[in-house]
Amino acid sequence: MRMENSMVRKSSKSALLAASPWIITALAVVAMLLHGPILQFAHYHDFADQSVWMGIAHAMDVLSNIGFALVAVAGVAALAKKIRQGDAGMSFTAYCVFVVALMATSMGSSYYHLAPDDARLFWDRLPIALACCSLLAAVRADNLPGMDARRAMTELIVLLLAGLASVLWWQYSGDLRPYLLIQVLNLVLIPVWQAMWGSARSTRLLFGCAMLLYVFAKVTELLDAEILHALHIVSGHSLKHLLAAAAAGLIVLDLRPQRPDAMFLQRRRQKIEGLRQSAS
Repeated sequence: MRMENSMVRKSSKSALLAASPWIITALAVVAMLLHGPILQFAHYHDFADQSVWMGIAHAMDVLSNIGFALVAVAGVAALAKKIRQGDAGMSFTAYCVFVVALMATSMGSSYYHLAPDDARLFWDRLPIALACCSLLAAVRADNLPGMDARRAMTELIVLLLAGLASVLWWQYSGDLRPYLLIQVLNLVLIPVWQAMWGSARSTRLLFGCAMLLYVFAKVTELLDAEILHALHIVSGHSLKHLLAAAAAGLIVLDLRPQRPDAMFLQRRRQKIEGLRQSAS
């Protein structure tokens, strides 16, 4: 009897843990609904950087986007190496979209900062939303037990459509809630999923540092003028670009092909987890 109660408690705890990402998502959605519309700051386009260099207006804010392009190039190289070594995996397509979205972020953000307005901002925010959504799909494809190619592709498409919808909703209504929700869920769900599904320690460390860098990037964005006045050489928004690119760089760093023994252990862990879920 005691053993049965212990098994019931363990089963309940496992079920609660498995449901925790959905509970977190539901709570975040409810919080957004209760909060009401989140509108863009009235003077959002009035950035502190007013520098001009070689005819480039807002030069720091424009040129600091080069970091995203460099990370995207590194991502292409890492993905190409994974193909050559036969280590593509279920997440390959999602990471391809992530890398393309990084390059598009570099171009879209540069285009926007040359002459900031709402029309150009659409092309800044869209690739960011797609990068966030493709990263969610990639982490799930990499770790979710029982994942197959068809499901991985379906989830990627659904998430990308959600990212597109979030930016279209902002453009139509001025409400940033769906767009911000996607970014919040990236910061929360990815560490939860990786902890639940036993991702490699090095992967969790790189992603954890990337999430922290992205949080710091959002803080520097809010302190745009203050940072420029304090440092004189870089504005808060330009620093945001650099920190966000560094965060993406840590994720791309994790794309390095795994050693054969690490690949074997990962496949064995996923097989064991799949059998455990089938048994329960």
